[in-house]
Amino acid sequence: MNYHTRKWIKPEDLNPNHTLFGGRLLQWIDEEAALYAIVQLETPRCVTKYISEINFISSAKQGDIIEIGIEATNFGQTSITLTCEVRNMMTRQTIITIDKIIFVGVDEEGKPTKHGKTKIEFVSDRLKNVE
Repeated sequence: MNYHTRKWIKPEDLNPNHTLFGGRLLQWIDEEAALYAIVQLETPRCVTKYISEINFISSAKQGDIIEIGIEATNFGQTSITLTCEVRNMMTRQTIITIDKIIFVGVDEEGKPTKHGKTKIEFVSDRLKNVE
């Protein structure tokens, strides 16, 4: 699992119980997953197609730092499937897991477009192949 993003829990991120609001966390996950898909598929146009069951395991409180982990698990002809785990860096507990998030690359008209990718590529590897 690659952990690229950390978030510091601030007052505006809290629910009435004074813990991390689930909707805010899902917003951050969707954004992080979209960025991951855009980089992997090398297209600026990716849309969220599907998010599987979401399992809230623990929470976070104001001042905690969380990190969002994303990993590619499958490549379709027009899609990429990701998995996600978010953990609390202060308590070391998993906050949420999502087994499957599917993004589809689309063209300017919003129609699915083939991407030709079959495996995870790192930007540093792409740069090595540039002559």
